[in-house]
Amino acid sequence: MLTRRNMMTATAALGLTASTSFARAATDWKAQYPEITFAIIPAENASGVTERWGPFMNYLSRELGVKATLRIANDYAAVIEGQRAGNVHIASYGPASFARALLTGVKTTAFAIDVNSDGTKGYYSVFYVADKSPYKTIQDLKGKNIGFVDPNSTSGYNMPLFTLDKMGIDPDTFFGKSILTGSHENAVLALSQGTVDVCANLWNNENDNQVIRMIAKGMLKNADGTAMKKEDFRVILKSDLIINSPLAYLDTLPDDMKSAIRQAFLDAGTKDRAAFERLSDGKNKPWQTVANADYDDTIKLIKFVDALRKKKA
Repeated sequence: MLTRRNMMTATAALGLTASTSFARAATDWKAQYPEITFAIIPAENASGVTERWGPFMNYLSRELGVKATLRIANDYAAVIEGQRAGNVHIASYGPASFARALLTGVKTTAFAIDVNSDGTKGYYSVFYVADKSPYKTIQDLKGKNIGFVDPNSTSGYNMPLFTLDKMGIDPDTFFGKSILTGSHENAVLALSQGTVDVCANLWNNENDNQVIRMIAKGMLKNADGTAMKKEDFRVILKSDLIINSPLAYLDTLPDDMKSAIRQAFLDAGTKDRAAFERLSDGKNKPWQTVANADYDDTIKLIKFVDALRKKKA
């Protein structure tokens, strides 16, 4: 018969065994992954991305106990293919590029979503024109040049195409020239320099959008070198709401590793507030959990754009 002392000893032994097993599991994945790669698409120049994300990568390395390396991808496709090949363990996607990854068979799972300063989890695609221009509506821009961002950009390409299609506008025949600028910043720069007459871009609200961010960094200048103001740009059309961008990790990673990664991101806003706030200049609230199913509507959007392309081919 077990005495009370024996029962307590057995219970303690079981607890010690469970604790030891957990510690061993954590050690196992760290031995398997002594370095992990986090890939992100630059919304600004590469040096700006490195400066912005550097402190957070230090935090992530500390939290996980392994080296976390930042990879600045050239474009959205590079992030998708990096995860497909297993070279990118964690990825910062746009909604459309994440949907594209899922549609093309990449084994990845969204685990956190950006949260705006007001607690919302969405943003918009807008069409910017120069305030001094005569254009008041999209219809006024027939025969003019338009700047898109990237074929895998949600706010810079896919949602704009969807929005224009609802208006009965085919960009290939309506505009004089359609230009892919490669980044959100480049699209605004093209507009400010007169290379395009209108550009598609992201927009959260009046005080947080691509133009505001670039003005804050001193990136937008007039021909005489003076700084441009937000009043120099005008939104002539805004899309339906788009779900915010997700962070996603590879499905093939060990479960305890994925759990550690997820928790590190969710805790960043409290454990290293300075590093977290640097990512958005203090505009975003801490990440929250999200699931692949939350991007079902985005997948429908991508399928629509694909069908539109096939129709034109």
